[in-house]
Amino acid sequence: MANKQIDVIVVGSGLAAYMTAKHLSERMNVMIFTKLTKQNNNSNLAQGGIAAAIRSDDHWVHHFEDTIEAGVHHNNRDAVTILTMEGPRAVQSIIDEGMEFDYEPSGKLSFGHEGAHSHRRIIHAGGDQTGKKIMEFVQKRVNVEMKENETVVQLLAHDNTIYGVQTIANDGSRNVYYAPSVVLATGGAGGLFYYTSNDPSITGTGLAMAYEIGAKLVDLEFMQFHPTLFSIGGKAVGLISEAVRGEGAYLVNNAGEQIMKGKHRLEDLAPRDVVARVIYKEIQKGNRVFLNISLVENFMSRFPSITSLCKQYGISLEKNLIPVVPGAHFFMGGIETNIQGETSVEGLYAVGEAACNGVHGANRLASNSLLECLVFTKRVAECIMRKGSVVENIQLVRNNKNTPYSPYFPLPKKREIQQKMMDYAGIVRTEEGLLTLKRWLQQYERAWEFPLQYEQKEDIEIAQMLQLCFLIVQSALAREESRGAHYRADFPYVKNEWEQKKVITCKYESQLV
Repeated sequence: MANKQIDVIVVGSGLAAYMTAKHLSERMNVMIFTKLTKQNNNSNLAQGGIAAAIRSDDHWVHHFEDTIEAGVHHNNRDAVTILTMEGPRAVQSIIDEGMEFDYEPSGKLSFGHEGAHSHRRIIHAGGDQTGKKIMEFVQKRVNVEMKENETVVQLLAHDNTIYGVQTIANDGSRNVYYAPSVVLATGGAGGLFYYTSNDPSITGTGLAMAYEIGAKLVDLEFMQFHPTLFSIGGKAVGLISEAVRGEGAYLVNNAGEQIMKGKHRLEDLAPRDVVARVIYKEIQKGNRVFLNISLVENFMSRFPSITSLCKQYGISLEKNLIPVVPGAHFFMGGIETNIQGETSVEGLYAVGEAACNGVHGANRLASNSLLECLVFTKRVAECIMRKGSVVENIQLVRNNKNTPYSPYFPLPKKREIQQKMMDYAGIVRTEEGLLTLKRWLQQYERAWEFPLQYEQKEDIEIAQMLQLCFLIVQSALAREESRGAHYRADFPYVKNEWEQKKVITCKYESQLV
Protein backbone atom coordinates (compact mmCIF):
# COMPACT_ATOMS: atom_id res chain seq x y z
CA MET A 1 0.00 0.00 0.00
CA ALA A 2 1.18 3.50 -0.80
CA ASN A 3 1.27 5.93 2.11
CA LYS A 4 0.34 9.45 1.11
CA GLN A 5 -0.47 12.31 3.44
CA ILE A 6 -2.77 15.21 2.67
CA ASP A 7 -4.78 17.74 4.67
CA VAL A 8 -8.27 16.97 3.35
CA ILE A 9 -9.61 14.10 1.28
CA VAL A 10 -12.81 14.86 -0.65
CA VAL A 11 -14.73 11.87 -2.01
CA GLY A 12 -17.01 12.64 -4.96
CA SER A 13 -16.99 14.68 -8.16
CA GLY A 14 -20.15 16.80 -8.14
CA LEU A 15 -20.75 20.41 -7.21
CA ALA A 16 -20.55 19.70 -3.46
CA ALA A 17 -17.13 18.07 -3.89
CA TYR A 18 -15.70 20.76 -6.14
CA MET A 19 -17.04 23.71 -4.16
CA THR A 20 -15.64 22.24 -0.95
CA ALA A 21 -12.26 21.77 -2.61
CA LYS A 22 -12.43 25.27 -4.06
CA HIS A 23 -13.00 26.88 -0.66
CA LEU A 24 -10.24 24.81 0.99
CA SER A 25 -7.57 24.80 -1.70
CA GLU A 26 -6.10 28.25 -1.04
CA ARG A 27 -5.05 27.23 2.47
CA MET A 28 -4.89 23.44 2.48
CA ASN A 29 -3.64 20.52 0.46
CA VAL A 30 -6.75 18.79 -0.94
CA MET A 31 -7.13 15.57 -2.91
CA ILE A 32 -10.37 14.48 -4.64
CA PHE A 33 -11.28 10.85 -5.33
CA THR A 34 -14.03 9.67 -7.66
CA LYS A 35 -14.89 6.10 -8.62
CA LEU A 36 -15.25 6.96 -12.31
CA THR A 37 -14.53 10.34 -13.95
CA LYS A 38 -15.13 13.95 -13.00
CA GLN A 39 -18.17 13.90 -15.31
CA ASN A 40 -19.89 11.04 -13.45
CA ASN A 41 -22.05 12.87 -10.94
CA ASN A 42 -25.60 14.10 -10.58
CA SER A 43 -24.65 17.77 -10.67
CA ASN A 44 -23.52 17.40 -14.26
CA LEU A 45 -26.95 15.99 -15.15
CA ALA A 46 -29.01 18.65 -13.34
CA GLN A 47 -31.46 20.18 -15.83
CA GLY A 48 -33.26 22.26 -13.25
CA GLY A 49 -31.78 25.51 -12.05
CA ILE A 50 -30.93 27.17 -8.76
CA ALA A 51 -33.68 28.51 -6.52
CA ALA A 52 -32.96 31.79 -4.73
CA ALA A 53 -35.11 34.73 -3.64
CA ILE A 54 -33.37 37.34 -5.79
CA ARG A 55 -36.28 39.10 -7.50
CA SER A 56 -37.59 42.32 -6.00
CA ASP A 57 -41.07 40.79 -5.54
CA ASP A 58 -39.64 37.78 -3.68
CA HIS A 59 -38.15 37.36 -0.19
CA TRP A 60 -36.14 34.66 1.55
CA VAL A 61 -39.05 34.16 3.97
CA HIS A 62 -41.29 33.07 1.07
CA HIS A 63 -38.59 30.64 -0.05
CA PHE A 64 -38.30 29.41 3.56
CA GLU A 65 -42.05 28.78 3.78
CA ASP A 66 -42.13 26.93 0.47
CA THR A 67 -39.22 24.71 1.56
CA ILE A 68 -40.90 23.87 4.88
CA GLU A 69 -44.23 23.11 3.21
CA ALA A 70 -42.64 20.85 0.60
CA GLY A 71 -40.69 19.12 3.38
CA VAL A 72 -43.94 18.47 5.29
CA HIS A 73 -42.57 20.31 8.35
CA HIS A 74 -39.94 17.63 8.92
CA ASN A 75 -37.15 20.13 8.14
CA ASN A 76 -34.48 21.51 10.40
CA ARG A 77 -35.72 25.11 10.45
CA ASP A 78 -32.26 26.51 11.28
CA ALA A 79 -30.81 24.81 8.19
CA VAL A 80 -33.67 26.11 6.02
CA THR A 81 -33.12 29.63 7.35
CA ILE A 82 -29.43 29.45 6.43
CA LEU A 83 -30.21 28.06 2.96
CA THR A 84 -32.84 30.62 2.03
CA MET A 85 -31.29 33.65 3.74
CA GLU A 86 -27.73 33.07 2.51
CA GLY A 87 -28.78 31.66 -0.86
CA PRO A 88 -29.06 34.96 -2.77
CA ARG A 89 -25.61 36.03 -1.58
CA ALA A 90 -24.09 32.66 -2.56
CA VAL A 91 -25.61 32.89 -6.05
CA GLN A 92 -24.47 36.49 -6.45
CA SER A 93 -20.96 35.42 -5.47
CA ILE A 94 -20.58 33.02 -8.39
CA ILE A 95 -22.18 35.53 -10.74
CA ASP A 96 -19.55 38.05 -9.64
CA GLU A 97 -16.87 35.43 -10.38
CA GLY A 98 -18.16 35.18 -13.95
CA MET A 99 -20.79 32.43 -13.97
CA GLU A 100 -23.25 33.22 -16.76
CA PHE A 101 -26.92 32.46 -16.24
CA ASP A 102 -29.75 32.97 -18.72
CA TYR A 103 -31.09 36.49 -19.25
CA GLU A 104 -34.22 37.97 -20.75
CA PRO A 105 -33.86 40.18 -23.88
CA SER A 106 -34.30 43.13 -21.52
CA GLY A 107 -31.03 42.25 -19.83
CA LYS A 108 -32.56 41.00 -16.59
CA LEU A 109 -32.03 37.52 -15.18
CA SER A 110 -34.59 35.04 -16.46
CA PHE A 111 -36.59 33.35 -13.68
CA GLY A 112 -38.45 30.08 -14.09
CA HIS A 113 -41.23 28.50 -12.05
CA GLU A 114 -41.21 24.98 -10.64
CA GLY A 115 -43.46 22.82 -8.49
CA ALA A 116 -44.38 23.96 -4.95
CA HIS A 117 -42.70 27.38 -5.38
CA SER A 118 -44.88 30.39 -4.65
CA HIS A 119 -42.72 32.68 -6.83
CA ARG A 120 -40.72 32.53 -10.06
CA ARG A 121 -37.26 32.23 -8.52
CA ILE A 122 -35.40 29.55 -10.52
CA ILE A 123 -32.41 30.75 -12.54
CA HIS A 124 -30.95 28.56 -15.29
CA ALA A 125 -27.85 28.38 -17.45
CA GLY A 126 -27.96 27.12 -21.03
CA GLY A 127 -31.69 26.46 -20.73
CA ASP A 128 -31.86 22.98 -19.23
CA GLN A 129 -28.07 22.61 -18.85
CA THR A 130 -27.60 24.43 -15.54
CA GLY A 131 -25.74 21.58 -13.85
CA LYS A 132 -23.37 21.05 -16.75
CA LYS A 133 -22.65 24.78 -17.12
CA ILE A 134 -21.99 25.38 -13.44
CA MET A 135 -19.77 22.29 -13.21
CA GLU A 136 -17.69 23.46 -16.17
CA PHE A 137 -17.39 26.87 -14.53
CA VAL A 138 -16.32 25.54 -11.14
CA GLN A 139 -13.99 22.82 -12.43
CA LYS A 140 -11.93 25.41 -14.30
CA ARG A 141 -11.39 27.29 -11.03
CA VAL A 142 -10.34 24.37 -8.85
CA ASN A 143 -6.69 23.37 -8.92
CA VAL A 144 -6.27 20.30 -6.74
CA GLU A 145 -5.04 16.77 -7.35
CA MET A 146 -7.87 14.55 -8.54
CA LYS A 147 -7.81 10.76 -8.60
CA GLU A 148 -10.26 9.56 -11.23
CA ASN A 149 -11.16 5.87 -11.50
CA GLU A 150 -9.92 5.22 -7.98
CA THR A 151 -12.72 4.03 -5.73
CA VAL A 152 -12.75 4.68 -2.01
CA VAL A 153 -13.89 1.36 -0.52
CA GLN A 154 -13.26 1.97 3.18
CA LEU A 155 -13.05 4.87 5.61
CA LEU A 156 -10.31 4.41 8.21
CA ALA A 157 -11.12 5.42 11.76
CA HIS A 158 -9.92 4.69 15.30
CA ASP A 159 -11.59 5.74 18.56
CA ASN A 160 -14.33 7.47 16.57
CA THR A 161 -11.75 9.60 14.73
CA ILE A 162 -11.10 9.49 10.99
CA TYR A 163 -7.54 9.15 9.73
CA GLY A 164 -7.80 8.25 6.05
CA VAL A 165 -9.26 6.06 3.34
CA GLN A 166 -8.50 2.84 1.52
CA THR A 167 -8.98 2.80 -2.25
CA ILE A 168 -8.95 0.40 -5.19
CA ALA A 169 -7.68 1.62 -8.55
CA ASN A 170 -8.79 0.26 -11.92
CA ASP A 171 -5.75 -2.03 -12.06
CA GLY A 172 -6.86 -3.66 -8.80
CA SER A 173 -4.17 -2.08 -6.64
CA ARG A 174 -5.17 -1.03 -3.13
CA ASN A 175 -3.84 2.14 -1.54
CA VAL A 176 -4.15 3.92 1.79
CA TYR A 177 -4.19 7.71 1.99
CA TYR A 178 -3.91 9.39 5.38
CA ALA A 179 -5.67 12.65 6.23
CA PRO A 180 -7.14 14.17 9.41
CA SER A 181 -10.24 15.36 7.52
CA VAL A 182 -12.39 13.43 5.04
CA VAL A 183 -15.37 15.01 3.30
CA LEU A 184 -18.00 12.71 1.78
CA ALA A 185 -19.66 14.37 -1.19
CA THR A 186 -20.63 11.10 -2.83
CA GLY A 187 -24.22 11.96 -3.74
CA GLY A 188 -27.34 10.10 -2.72
CA ALA A 189 -28.66 6.62 -3.42
CA GLY A 190 -30.77 6.81 -6.59
CA GLY A 191 -28.79 3.98 -8.17
CA LEU A 192 -30.38 1.55 -5.70
CA PHE A 193 -33.56 1.72 -7.80
CA TYR A 194 -34.28 0.41 -11.30
CA TYR A 195 -35.84 3.67 -12.54
CA THR A 196 -33.58 6.57 -11.66
CA SER A 197 -32.41 9.92 -12.97
CA ASN A 198 -29.04 9.45 -11.26
CA ASP A 199 -25.66 8.75 -12.78
CA PRO A 200 -25.06 4.96 -12.59
CA SER A 201 -22.21 5.54 -10.14
CA ILE A 202 -24.52 6.97 -7.45
CA THR A 203 -25.28 3.87 -5.38
CA GLY A 204 -25.03 5.13 -1.79
CA THR A 205 -21.69 3.51 -1.03
CA GLY A 206 -20.45 6.62 0.79
CA LEU A 207 -23.31 6.27 3.26
CA ALA A 208 -22.62 2.57 3.76
CA MET A 209 -18.94 3.25 4.47
CA ALA A 210 -19.85 5.97 6.96
CA TYR A 211 -22.21 3.56 8.71
CA GLU A 212 -19.43 0.98 8.97
CA ILE A 213 -17.30 3.29 11.12
CA GLY A 214 -20.15 4.38 13.36
CA ALA A 215 -21.45 7.54 11.70
CA LYS A 216 -25.14 8.19 12.30
CA LEU A 217 -27.50 7.90 9.35
CA VAL A 218 -30.90 9.55 9.39
CA ASP A 219 -34.17 9.84 7.42
CA LEU A 220 -33.30 6.96 5.10
CA GLU A 221 -36.97 6.36 4.27
CA PHE A 222 -37.18 9.62 2.34
CA MET A 223 -36.26 8.99 -1.30
CA GLN A 224 -37.77 11.51 -3.68
CA PHE A 225 -39.15 10.03 -6.89
CA HIS A 226 -39.11 12.46 -9.80
CA PRO A 227 -42.41 12.27 -11.67
CA THR A 228 -41.06 12.67 -15.18
CA LEU A 229 -38.19 10.49 -16.27
CA PHE A 230 -37.99 10.00 -20.03
CA SER A 231 -39.26 6.47 -20.65
CA ILE A 232 -38.39 4.35 -23.67
CA GLY A 233 -38.98 0.60 -23.98
CA GLY A 234 -39.63 0.11 -20.28
CA LYS A 235 -36.46 1.92 -19.23
CA ALA A 236 -35.74 5.38 -17.88
CA VAL A 237 -33.15 6.93 -20.20
CA GLY A 238 -33.08 10.54 -19.04
CA LEU A 239 -34.81 13.28 -17.09
CA ILE A 240 -37.54 15.68 -18.17
CA SER A 241 -37.01 18.71 -15.96
CA GLU A 242 -39.80 20.02 -13.77
CA ALA A 243 -39.12 23.36 -15.44
CA VAL A 244 -41.01 21.99 -18.47
CA ARG A 245 -44.19 21.86 -16.39
CA GLY A 246 -43.27 25.23 -14.96
CA GLU A 247 -43.47 26.64 -18.49
CA GLY A 248 -46.95 25.18 -19.15
CA ALA A 249 -46.59 21.46 -19.94
CA TYR A 250 -49.13 19.11 -18.38
CA LEU A 251 -49.50 15.37 -17.80
CA VAL A 252 -51.96 13.22 -19.76
CA ASN A 253 -52.67 9.53 -20.08
CA ASN A 254 -53.03 7.64 -23.36
CA ALA A 255 -56.71 8.68 -23.48
CA GLY A 256 -55.64 12.33 -23.44
CA GLU A 257 -57.04 12.98 -19.96
CA GLN A 258 -55.21 15.52 -17.79
CA ILE A 259 -54.37 13.29 -14.84
CA MET A 260 -53.53 16.03 -12.30
CA LYS A 261 -56.92 17.73 -12.57
CA GLY A 262 -58.60 17.61 -9.17
CA LYS A 263 -55.65 15.82 -7.54
CA HIS A 264 -54.00 18.88 -5.97
CA ARG A 265 -54.61 22.63 -5.88
CA LEU A 266 -51.35 23.17 -7.83
CA GLU A 267 -52.26 20.45 -10.35
CA ASP A 268 -49.19 19.72 -12.52
CA LEU A 269 -46.97 21.85 -10.29
CA ALA A 270 -47.89 19.95 -7.12
CA PRO A 271 -45.02 18.61 -4.96
CA ARG A 272 -43.11 15.84 -6.66
CA ASP A 273 -44.28 13.05 -4.37
CA VAL A 274 -47.92 13.87 -5.16
CA VAL A 275 -47.35 13.93 -8.93
CA ALA A 276 -45.25 10.75 -8.83
CA ARG A 277 -48.00 8.82 -7.05
CA VAL A 278 -50.67 9.96 -9.50
CA ILE A 279 -48.53 8.80 -12.43
CA TYR A 280 -47.78 5.54 -10.60
CA LYS A 281 -51.50 4.84 -10.17
CA GLU A 282 -52.12 5.50 -13.87
CA ILE A 283 -49.39 3.04 -14.80
CA GLN A 284 -50.83 0.49 -12.35
CA LYS A 285 -54.12 0.77 -14.27
CA GLY A 286 -52.29 -0.16 -17.45
CA ASN A 287 -52.15 3.36 -18.87
CA ARG A 288 -49.17 5.15 -20.33
CA VAL A 289 -48.40 8.70 -19.23
CA PHE A 290 -47.09 11.55 -21.36
CA LEU A 291 -46.00 15.13 -20.87
CA ASN A 292 -47.96 17.35 -23.25
CA ILE A 293 -45.67 20.24 -24.27
CA SER A 294 -48.04 21.99 -26.69
CA LEU A 295 -48.30 25.09 -24.48
CA VAL A 296 -44.54 25.52 -23.97
CA GLU A 297 -43.19 28.37 -26.07
CA ASN A 298 -39.87 27.88 -27.90
CA PHE A 299 -39.46 24.40 -26.45
CA MET A 300 -36.42 23.41 -28.49
CA SER A 301 -34.39 26.52 -27.65
CA ARG A 302 -35.57 26.57 -24.03
CA PHE A 303 -34.80 22.89 -23.45
CA PRO A 304 -31.94 21.86 -25.76
CA SER A 305 -30.85 18.83 -23.72
CA ILE A 306 -34.34 17.36 -23.65
CA THR A 307 -34.77 18.12 -27.36
CA SER A 308 -31.55 16.26 -28.10
CA LEU A 309 -32.67 13.32 -25.96
CA CYS A 310 -35.99 13.10 -27.79
CA LYS A 311 -34.26 13.14 -31.18
CA GLN A 312 -31.81 10.47 -30.00
CA TYR A 313 -34.66 8.09 -29.16
CA GLY A 314 -36.90 8.95 -32.10
CA ILE A 315 -39.59 10.92 -30.26
CA SER A 316 -41.16 13.50 -32.56
CA LEU A 317 -41.66 16.82 -30.78
CA GLU A 318 -44.25 17.75 -33.40
CA LYS A 319 -46.66 15.38 -31.65
CA ASN A 320 -46.09 17.32 -28.40
CA LEU A 321 -46.07 14.14 -26.28
CA ILE A 322 -43.07 12.85 -24.32
CA PRO A 323 -43.45 9.46 -22.56
CA VAL A 324 -42.60 9.60 -18.85
CA VAL A 325 -42.32 7.37 -15.79
CA PRO A 326 -41.47 8.20 -12.15
CA GLY A 327 -38.05 7.21 -10.78
CA ALA A 328 -35.66 7.69 -7.89
CA HIS A 329 -34.21 11.17 -8.03
CA PHE A 330 -33.04 12.77 -4.79
CA PHE A 331 -32.26 11.32 -1.36
CA MET A 332 -33.35 13.52 1.55
CA GLY A 333 -31.80 11.12 4.06
CA GLY A 334 -28.12 10.52 4.52
CA ILE A 335 -25.26 10.95 6.96
CA GLU A 336 -26.47 13.07 9.86
CA THR A 337 -24.59 16.38 10.07
CA ASN A 338 -24.91 19.69 11.81
CA ILE A 339 -25.03 22.91 9.78
CA GLN A 340 -21.20 22.85 9.57
CA GLY A 341 -21.20 19.43 7.91
CA GLU A 342 -19.74 17.66 10.96
CA THR A 343 -20.80 14.04 11.49
CA SER A 344 -20.78 11.93 14.64
CA VAL A 345 -17.25 10.77 13.73
CA GLU A 346 -14.46 13.27 14.46
CA GLY A 347 -12.82 14.54 11.27
CA LEU A 348 -15.51 13.06 9.00
CA TYR A 349 -17.70 15.58 7.16
CA ALA A 350 -20.53 15.19 4.70
CA VAL A 351 -22.06 17.71 2.32
CA GLY A 352 -24.51 17.79 -0.56
CA GLU A 353 -26.86 14.89 -1.14
CA ALA A 354 -24.74 12.48 0.92
CA ALA A 355 -25.43 14.62 4.00
CA CYS A 356 -28.61 15.13 5.96
CA ASN A 357 -28.70 18.34 7.96
CA GLY A 358 -32.48 18.43 7.72
CA VAL A 359 -32.71 21.21 5.16
CA HIS A 360 -34.97 19.22 2.82
CA GLY A 361 -37.21 17.57 5.38
CA ALA A 362 -39.36 14.76 4.01
CA ASN A 363 -39.37 16.08 0.45
CA ARG A 364 -36.92 18.40 -1.32
CA LEU A 365 -38.26 21.57 -2.89
CA ALA A 366 -37.34 21.76 -6.58
CA SER A 367 -33.98 23.38 -7.41
CA ASN A 368 -32.85 23.62 -3.78
CA SER A 369 -30.09 21.03 -4.25
CA LEU A 370 -27.58 23.09 -6.25
CA LEU A 371 -28.23 25.98 -3.86
CA GLU A 372 -27.52 23.64 -0.94
CA CYS A 373 -24.11 22.89 -2.45
CA LEU A 374 -23.26 26.58 -2.81
CA VAL A 375 -24.33 27.49 0.72
CA PHE A 376 -23.19 24.62 2.91
CA THR A 377 -19.84 23.78 1.26
CA LYS A 378 -18.54 27.14 2.46
CA ARG A 379 -19.57 26.28 6.01
CA VAL A 380 -17.89 22.87 5.83
CA ALA A 381 -14.67 24.41 4.54
CA GLU A 382 -14.67 27.12 7.20
CA CYS A 383 -15.14 24.50 9.93
CA ILE A 384 -12.24 22.39 8.63
CA MET A 385 -9.95 25.41 8.34
CA ARG A 386 -10.78 26.55 11.88
CA LYS A 387 -9.77 23.17 13.25
CA GLY A 388 -6.53 23.10 11.29
CA SER A 389 -4.71 20.06 9.96
CA VAL A 390 -2.76 17.76 12.24
CA VAL A 391 -2.06 14.10 11.47
CA GLU A 392 -1.43 12.20 14.68
CA ASN A 393 0.51 8.97 14.88
CA ILE A 394 -2.04 6.17 14.90
CA GLN A 395 -1.31 2.58 15.85
CA LEU A 396 -2.74 0.43 13.06
CA VAL A 397 -4.32 -2.82 14.20
CA ARG A 398 -5.38 -5.69 11.99
CA ASN A 399 -9.08 -6.45 12.47
CA ASN A 400 -10.44 -9.89 11.69
CA LYS A 401 -13.61 -8.21 10.39
CA ASN A 402 -11.79 -7.51 7.12
CA THR A 403 -10.28 -10.98 6.75
CA PRO A 404 -11.51 -12.49 3.46
CA TYR A 405 -13.67 -15.58 3.55
CA SER A 406 -13.02 -18.46 1.23
CA PRO A 407 -15.08 -19.02 -0.75
CA TYR A 408 -16.64 -15.57 -0.99
CA PHE A 409 -20.30 -15.29 -0.13
CA PRO A 410 -22.34 -15.16 -3.38
CA LEU A 411 -23.90 -11.85 -4.42
CA PRO A 412 -27.00 -10.93 -6.43
CA LYS A 413 -26.76 -8.94 -9.63
CA LYS A 414 -27.01 -5.17 -9.28
CA ARG A 415 -30.10 -5.07 -11.52
CA GLU A 416 -31.87 -7.58 -9.25
CA ILE A 417 -31.28 -5.31 -6.23
CA GLN A 418 -32.57 -2.29 -8.16
CA GLN A 419 -35.71 -4.08 -9.31
CA LYS A 420 -36.49 -5.38 -5.82
CA MET A 421 -36.10 -1.88 -4.37
CA MET A 422 -38.35 -0.40 -7.05
CA ASP A 423 -41.01 -3.06 -6.50
CA TYR A 424 -41.10 -3.12 -2.69
CA ALA A 425 -39.52 0.12 -1.43
CA GLY A 426 -40.49 2.43 -4.26
CA ILE A 427 -43.18 5.05 -4.78
CA VAL A 428 -45.90 3.23 -2.81
CA ARG A 429 -44.87 1.04 0.13
CA THR A 430 -46.66 -1.48 2.35
CA GLU A 431 -45.59 -3.46 5.39
CA GLU A 432 -46.04 -6.71 3.47
CA GLY A 433 -43.84 -5.55 0.61
CA LEU A 434 -41.16 -4.12 2.88
CA LEU A 435 -41.02 -7.32 4.95
CA THR A 436 -40.72 -9.36 1.75
CA LEU A 437 -37.76 -7.21 0.71
CA LYS A 438 -36.24 -7.36 4.19
CA ARG A 439 -36.26 -11.17 4.14
CA TRP A 440 -34.67 -11.21 0.69
CA LEU A 441 -31.91 -8.84 1.82
CA GLN A 442 -31.20 -10.72 5.04
CA GLN A 443 -29.95 -13.74 3.13
CA TYR A 444 -26.98 -11.56 2.09
CA GLU A 445 -26.17 -10.29 5.57
CA ARG A 446 -22.80 -12.04 5.64
CA ALA A 447 -21.86 -10.23 2.43
CA TRP A 448 -22.65 -6.72 3.66
CA GLU A 449 -21.08 -7.25 7.07
CA PHE A 450 -17.75 -8.08 5.43
CA PRO A 451 -17.65 -6.07 2.17
CA LEU A 452 -13.86 -6.15 1.92
CA GLN A 453 -13.89 -9.94 1.65
CA TYR A 454 -14.32 -9.31 -2.08
CA GLU A 455 -11.38 -8.51 -4.32
CA GLN A 456 -13.24 -6.69 -7.09
CA LYS A 457 -14.49 -3.17 -6.38
CA GLU A 458 -17.72 -3.97 -8.25
CA ASP A 459 -18.47 -6.74 -5.74
CA ILE A 460 -17.62 -4.49 -2.80
CA GLU A 461 -20.07 -1.94 -4.20
CA ILE A 462 -22.86 -4.53 -4.38
CA ALA A 463 -22.20 -5.63 -0.79
CA GLN A 464 -22.37 -2.00 0.35
CA MET A 465 -25.57 -1.45 -1.65
CA LEU A 466 -27.17 -4.41 0.12
CA GLN A 467 -26.27 -2.88 3.48
CA LEU A 468 -27.84 0.48 2.66
CA CYS A 469 -30.94 -1.15 1.15
CA PHE A 470 -31.49 -3.03 4.39
CA LEU A 471 -31.19 0.17 6.43
CA ILE A 472 -33.65 1.96 4.12
CA VAL A 473 -36.16 -0.87 4.52
CA GLN A 474 -35.75 -0.78 8.31
CA SER A 475 -36.41 2.97 8.31
CA ALA A 476 -39.41 2.64 6.00
CA LEU A 477 -40.92 -0.02 8.27
CA ALA A 478 -40.36 2.10 11.36
CA ARG A 479 -42.19 5.16 9.99
CA GLU A 480 -45.82 4.10 10.23
CA GLU A 481 -47.26 7.12 8.46
CA SER A 482 -47.06 8.76 5.05
CA ARG A 483 -44.98 11.89 5.02
CA GLY A 484 -43.52 13.61 1.98
CA ALA A 485 -41.64 11.21 -0.25
CA HIS A 486 -42.31 8.26 2.09
CA TYR A 487 -45.75 6.86 1.24
CA ARG A 488 -47.21 3.90 3.07
CA ALA A 489 -50.46 2.61 1.53
CA ASP A 490 -51.25 0.97 4.88
CA PHE A 491 -50.63 4.25 6.76
CA PRO A 492 -51.72 6.87 4.20
CA TYR A 493 -51.99 9.86 6.54
CA VAL A 494 -49.47 12.14 8.18
CA LYS A 495 -49.58 11.83 11.96
CA ASN A 496 -50.60 14.94 13.86
CA GLU A 497 -47.39 15.21 15.84
CA TRP A 498 -44.06 15.96 14.18
CA GLU A 499 -41.89 12.94 14.81
CA GLN A 500 -38.24 13.21 15.61
CA LYS A 501 -35.72 11.89 13.09
CA LYS A 502 -34.75 8.29 13.64
CA VAL A 503 -31.03 7.71 13.94
CA ILE A 504 -29.34 4.46 13.00
CA THR A 505 -25.99 3.92 14.66
CA CYS A 506 -23.27 1.54 13.59
CA LYS A 507 -23.01 -1.77 15.40
CA TYR A 508 -19.22 -1.43 15.48
CA GLU A 509 -17.67 0.94 18.01
CA SER A 510 -14.57 1.50 15.88
CA GLN A 511 -13.11 0.44 12.56
CA LEU A 512 -9.47 -0.63 12.52
CA VAL A 513 -7.22 -2.02 9.81
